[in-house]
Amino acid sequence: MTDTRTADDLRAAASTDARTMWERMVTGEYYLASDPTVSAASLAARSACFRLSQTDPADEHSWDEQIRELLGSVGAGTEVWQGLRVDYGTNIHLGNDVFINVNATILDVCPVTLGDRCQIGPGAKFLTPLHPLEDHELRASGWEYGAPITLGRNVWFGGGVTVCAGVTIGDNVVVGAGSVVTRDLPSNVLTVGTPARVVREL
Repeated sequence: MTDTRTADDLRAAASTDARTMWERMVTGEYYLASDPTVSAASLAARSACFRLSQTDPADEHSWDEQIRELLGSVGAGTEVWQGLRVDYGTNIHLGNDVFINVNATILDVCPVTLGDRCQIGPGAKFLTPLHPLEDHELRASGWEYGAPITLGRNVWFGGGVTVCAGVTIGDNVVVGAGSVVTRDLPSNVLTVGTPARVVREL
């Protein structure tokens, strides 16, 4: 995002904006993570992740209940395994029959949406936050923003895949282990590498 406004400009604009910092955040506009409401939501989510980490996965009722309380929406038949870490949780939406393997990190300052039957390998990272690139003073003053991540239906990630902010992935896409997805991917392709590139159609 290119923006010529200073930190003072953003503070002045925010002071006259009827929206909260949270509302600004989820729509991808500049916000301050230090805002009390945003900060409290972050702490609550980290606390919920900690409690989840202390739960025996064999206690399926408690596990599923905690996942559904933490995340924005969870479809039928969806499973999330141990080690989940989120920023807020409420901006994460999982379709039906989604499987997320161990140690997933989902930083959801903007919505992260996974369609039905997505299969996510261990160590996946979904990273929606962004920081000012060229304005070092603005970045140092704490202003940040984000962009949503969206996966279509029946997407399969190998282990250790990272998806960057603003990426949309189509249906029936396979992403090879260790890939870093920095740009949108069309449906029905195999993609691998850093940055991920389309190898062939499926």
